[in-house]
Amino acid sequence: MAKLSTTYLGLELANPLVASASPLTRKVDHAKKLVDAGIGAIVVYSLFEEQLRHESQEMDHFLSRGSGANPEAMDYFPNLGEYNLGTEKYIDHLHALRSAIKVPLIGSLNGYTRGGWTEWARRIEETGVDALELNVYHMPTESELAGAQVEELVVDLVSDVCSRVTIPVSVKLSPFYSSLPNMVRRLSIAGAKGVVLFNRFLQPDLDPDNLAVNPGATLSTSEDLRLPLRWTAILSGKHPVQIALSGGIHSGNDLLKALMAGAQVGQVASALIQDGAGKVPQILSQLGLWMKEHEYDSVDQLRGSMSQRHVVDPRAFERAQYMRALSSLDDRFL
Repeated sequence: MAKLSTTYLGLELANPLVASASPLTRKVDHAKKLVDAGIGAIVVYSLFEEQLRHESQEMDHFLSRGSGANPEAMDYFPNLGEYNLGTEKYIDHLHALRSAIKVPLIGSLNGYTRGGWTEWARRIEETGVDALELNVYHMPTESELAGAQVEELVVDLVSDVCSRVTIPVSVKLSPFYSSLPNMVRRLSIAGAKGVVLFNRFLQPDLDPDNLAVNPGATLSTSEDLRLPLRWTAILSGKHPVQIALSGGIHSGNDLLKALMAGAQVGQVASALIQDGAGKVPQILSQLGLWMKEHEYDSVDQLRGSMSQRHVVDPRAFERAQYMRALSSLDDRFL
C-alpha cells in the first residue's frame, strides 16, 4: 500500500489532506468527525482582526466612561477578570480542541495590520496548538497606498509575529502581488515556514432590484485549482518555505495534482462543507489507488514531479503557454 504520511511545517501528518479554516471547526464534535474520517491536520476557524479591534474599543469605552468619577463608584465597571470577551471564547475553544484532537492543530489569525496580532499569536501558542496560520486578507482601496507599502506591511507583520512565537508560522496569501516569487522570498527571510496558496477573497455581488450589495460566500470547484496549481509549480523548491495548496481540491485527482506541482499538503474546505466529513476517506482512497496503479510508494516520491523545475517544458507555466492556449480556441472557428 502506498505511504501517505508526510510532514508539514515540521509536523508529522498521517496524510497530506488538511482541513482549512472554516466554520466546520467551530464545534469540537464537528472537528472530531474530521479526525475520525482521517484528516491529516486541522486549521481552526480564524480569529479576525476586526474582533480584536472592536473589543479593544469596547474595553476602552468601559474604562474611560467613569474616569472622572469618585473611586467609591468604580464598582459599576464590569469585572475584568470575569468579562467574557468573544476572543476569550476562541482561546477556550482552542484549549477544548487541543484536549479532544490528536492530529496537528493549527490556529488562525485573519487580518492585515500589526495591532494586537503579536499578543494574540502568543496567547494562541499557549493553548498548545502546533502551528499558526496568518491569513493576510487586505483589500487596499486607498489610492495613496503604493503596492510596495502593502507588501512591506505584510512582511513586517509576519516578521513581528515570527519573532514572538516559537511554533512554526505559515502565511495565507492572495495571488495579487506584483511579484509573488519575491514576496514569498521575503516572507521566508522574515521567518515564515510555509505559505498557503491562495486565500479565496469573497467577491460581493450586486442586487439591482433592491440596490443592495450581497456579500454571500460561494464554494470552490475543481476549476478553481488552476491558479494555485500554476503558482505552486512555479514556486516549488525555490525557497525554504513549504507550500500548502488551497482552493479547488474536491477529489483525489485534485490532491494528486497539488502534490505533483510541489505542494507539501492540500487544504480543503468547500468539499467538506458541501459533502461532509465522508469526503475525506474518499479523496484519500482515490489518491492511494492512483499511486498504487502507477507504482508510487509514497507522496514524497511523487511530490514536485510536475513542478516547473521538473517538467520537460518549463515555459508551459509562463507566458509561452498563453499563445498556445489562444491557438486552441482559434481552431474552433477555422
